[in-house]
Amino acid sequence: MGAFMGQLDASIVTLAYPAVQREFGAPLASVQWVSLGYLLVLVGLLAAVGRLADAAGRKLVYLQGFVVFTVASAACGFAPSLESLVVFRLVQAAGAAMLQANSVALVSASVPRERLRQGLGLQAAGQALGLALGPTAGGLLVASAGWRWVFWINVPVGCAAIVAGHYLLPRTRERSTVRRLDWPGLLLIAAATTALLVALSGASGLGLPGSAILGLLGLSCVAWTGLWIRERRARFPLIDPALLRAPGVATGLFGALCGYLVLFGPLALMPQILPGGAAHAGLVLTALPVGFAIAALGTDRILPRRWGNRARGVGGAAVALAALALLVPAPTATGPVIVLLGLLGIGLGVFIPANNTVILSAVPARLSGTGGGMVNMTRGIGTALGIALVTFALHVAGKDAGGARTAVVMMAVAGLAAVVSAAYARTGRPGTVRKVYQTEGSKRQ
Repeated sequence: MGAFMGQLDASIVTLAYPAVQREFGAPLASVQWVSLGYLLVLVGLLAAVGRLADAAGRKLVYLQGFVVFTVASAACGFAPSLESLVVFRLVQAAGAAMLQANSVALVSASVPRERLRQGLGLQAAGQALGLALGPTAGGLLVASAGWRWVFWINVPVGCAAIVAGHYLLPRTRERSTVRRLDWPGLLLIAAATTALLVALSGASGLGLPGSAILGLLGLSCVAWTGLWIRERRARFPLIDPALLRAPGVATGLFGALCGYLVLFGPLALMPQILPGGAAHAGLVLTALPVGFAIAALGTDRILPRRWGNRARGVGGAAVALAALALLVPAPTATGPVIVLLGLLGIGLGVFIPANNTVILSAVPARLSGTGGGMVNMTRGIGTALGIALVTFALHVAGKDAGGARTAVVMMAVAGLAAVVSAAYARTGRPGTVRKVYQTEGSKRQ
């Protein structure tokens, strides 16, 4: 239910952009911050919340996240202005961070290691169901009841999930100790991502001068460099380099970023370029998550068992890349778009669960919240970049077939990067991480 609600919200909000633009008289570059502000808070908090949940208990933090997310969703529906809507979305993102930092960890704690890919595939299917209903439900809600119901629809799902989670979620049996929160690292993550996305928004029509855009890009580079130096030297780092050095983790995280960029890019692109309004765009977009759900649930029954996570990752990413390449010539033709979005979803439905399994197989159980937080942090960055790059392409090349082709080419580059990352991924074991931690601990002491 958490995976469903999170992806329902992620896929449904982009369809409300045109209606929000009309009601508040704001440009797309401003309205996109309904999503980008949400994603910035999400990215900034995920790693920290994952560390805290490893110590305080994942079930406790997860259920509290449902409460925050549900209340904030109701407030978003009552927002009197674009500014207040963005503020309420920031609060909603804090609740989403509490959910997403623990979702993968709860699945990892509930299934045997040899069935982890199936468990994560089931969670991915829940995400795909939310993505599948999001475009259709969002288009119909915006066209009939209005854009505010895009947020109010989360309230009944959230209330049901709070009750169900209290009785069904497993307690945290293995916990780690968080002696000190890495506040400098948290601030550097926030500064790096915020500066990058504000610079992209400035180049997409937000109205910033060129010097400010260049300055923000420079600030982002400095902040990312500072984060890398800080995390290598900190005694209690927010993003521990020991995890990144485990086989498959760093390449897997990069692949997750590219995969979610490709997944969410079309959700921002199609409502802006397809004729027929939000309802029509929502129906067309449904093909993407339906393909994702079919692949996430059926891969283990169809593909040969001897195919490991690496082979599945490469194959799925290659299918997604092929779909994007075929989409470039005719990105606004409804018939081909439906077929190719379905093919894109199938490729991502194979790639993402296999890629996430590579990452989590290398993470010890006591650090599963931290590992899950890192996975979802890169997912948030990928989602934000997908929305920002689509907005940039449409601003530069126009809201027509030319702009759509530019956006699809950008997504295809990310798809190619996902293929390369999957090809170089190596599956590690939790013991590998423990050895690295012992080495790192002796160095820090």
